[in-house]
Amino acid sequence: MPARVLIVAATKAEADAADRISVPDNTSKSILITGVGTVATTWAMARWISSNPRPDLAINIGLAGSYKKSINPGDVVMPVTDCFADAGIETGEGFSTLAEAGLEDPDMFPFSKGMIVAGNRFVRKAAGIVSPVNAITVNTASGSESTIEKLRTKYDPDIETMEGAAFFYVCSMADVPFIALRAVSNIVEPRSRGKWEIRLALDKLSMKLKEILVKPD
Repeated sequence: MPARVLIVAATKAEADAADRISVPDNTSKSILITGVGTVATTWAMARWISSNPRPDLAINIGLAGSYKKSINPGDVVMPVTDCFADAGIETGEGFSTLAEAGLEDPDMFPFSKGMIVAGNRFVRKAAGIVSPVNAITVNTASGSESTIEKLRTKYDPDIETMEGAAFFYVCSMADVPFIALRAVSNIVEPRSRGKWEIRLALDKLSMKLKEILVKPD
């Protein structure tokens, strides 16, 4: 287990899933609540990393929506690729990513084919506990059939969040090893919050996070 672990969550409710977990005596645990969205996450993380000792591992935790029937509310998964899915250019012919529009290099670090990839020994270790998935990050949570279908067709994602790619980006740029854990609270569908299983998802998230934190290297 790394000596210094930074746990990053968008909200207090998500952070509480980590706050109740004890870590081994030789490990220190810091929890950062960033606020919702990519801008808040980027700012909070950059400020924290610049003013604290570099963590040996950063873990992003939180809720997610699932695009796949095989990933159900309460399931905890580990994003291993992520991207800023709605950052781009829209014309009468449709949507183009920034890379497709020629505004950025899809293979310039930390991107690879337009995606940011999580790959380190902590990811390989956690893969024995939670299933790896491909994620997208959006600024507006998808809640209409037209938006959902556009994102599904373009990216074929497993899950959707509002912070994941920002976490991947900051950790990659700061050379901080990282993993992400997301508990599914809902299926990505026309918005129906009454169907969401938030408490179940947060309880399962806490259980899986504890399992990862106490597993020997």
